[in-house]
Amino acid sequence: MTAPAGPGRLLQGWGRTTGSRSRVVGPLEPAALRDLLAGRPERGVLARGAGRSYGDAAQNAGGLVLAPATGPYVELDAAAATVRAAGSTTFAELLAALVPQGLLLPVLPGTRHLTVGGAVAADVHGKNHRTDGSLSRWLESIELLGGDGELRTITPETDGPAFRATVGGMGLTGVILAATLRLIRIRSALLRVGSYRAPDLDALMAMLETATSRYAVAWVDTTATGRSLGRGIADLGDHLPAPDPTAEPDGLRYDPPRAPRAPHLPLGVFTPLTARAFNGLWYRKAPRERHAVQGLPEFFHRLDALHEWNRALGPRGFLQYQFVVPLEARQVVVQVLEALRRSGAAPFLGTLKRFGPAGGGPLSFPLPGWSLAVDLPSAGRATAELLDRLDRRVAEAGGRIYLAKDARLGRPAFDVMYGPLTEWRATRARLDPAEAMRSDLGRRLGLCR
Repeated sequence: MTAPAGPGRLLQGWGRTTGSRSRVVGPLEPAALRDLLAGRPERGVLARGAGRSYGDAAQNAGGLVLAPATGPYVELDAAAATVRAAGSTTFAELLAALVPQGLLLPVLPGTRHLTVGGAVAADVHGKNHRTDGSLSRWLESIELLGGDGELRTITPETDGPAFRATVGGMGLTGVILAATLRLIRIRSALLRVGSYRAPDLDALMAMLETATSRYAVAWVDTTATGRSLGRGIADLGDHLPAPDPTAEPDGLRYDPPRAPRAPHLPLGVFTPLTARAFNGLWYRKAPRERHAVQGLPEFFHRLDALHEWNRALGPRGFLQYQFVVPLEARQVVVQVLEALRRSGAAPFLGTLKRFGPAGGGPLSFPLPGWSLAVDLPSAGRATAELLDRLDRRVAEAGGRIYLAKDARLGRPAFDVMYGPLTEWRATRARLDPAEAMRSDLGRRLGLCR
């Protein structure tokens, strides 16, 4: 056990725009975790994964933070194509165990460093949401230590409300000790990827809409204007149907290269001018069409190629604004891109996905439609006011903001986006009657006290 020290430790989200001090403990045995919850610590308890939420979801100002809650472990049933893993196990650790067996996690978000517990709490999605849904679709069971100290194994069949409240529930129903996931079988750890340059947003959306590949994602030039608004590059990928005899002579493996450390820069590197130059260069250097074979790290986890890349953007940090709107509200994507460009907010990275059916809990993010994620420097009040206006536009269109990426959404817009949450609140009250589980995000959005 790591003992808390002094006034606590400063914890921040990946975007480094939020921060609060907490007493940090862990890892603990389940019995010690139960005793801790029974003691009802002042300001509550929160389990923290890898700290890859961009905002304040994994912070608990003045309270206790479990980091990690328990030690990692992986129990693989290769014949059944399932895996049971501790909530503190990272996706990197899982991939190292699964890929050599010809198995793969069915949902791979943009970093391999997140934990199983964090992935369940955020109901994460990947480049294949249209075809395979979010993580909740592949979850067989969750081992949850509720805020009441009771250990439950919950499934959609045995306790549907608890399952739905926990998947996407941002860690506010209890500590996710472990989860069991169904896996997919692969015959190669390589993918054949087609990259296609699109001259505008309509062409880019059409590529994603008509894609027949398992994986489909697009980079968007967030600074393009006029007829070129929303231009970008679509990447469509599928697993190779058989091992590559040259690249995989000894079988499948997952061995990402060691990532060099990003420089910690004293100033922000992105301004409207540099963002426009960066995006323009990236678009122009891309061929109209390219076909290549890529490994799992290259295709799924490109940003992991630079260790602590978030610190290379300057000391003020950055925001990621990710939203989804229904298919019929695609014009909102245009409106957001235009508003960001006009504002001088210097959006430097944009990602577009076509989502499939929703399948998670009341706080789960995905719904059928278009999702745009934009990274931009944190630039104070002007940026905050702009994003507040965009929140209202997204909410009016029936869309929502991704809580795992959010650092500043206000409660009025949140209430419109996610509804009254009657079932979620009732289930949380059953699992955690004393409200032991708390977070800065939960307080900000009225989900806990």
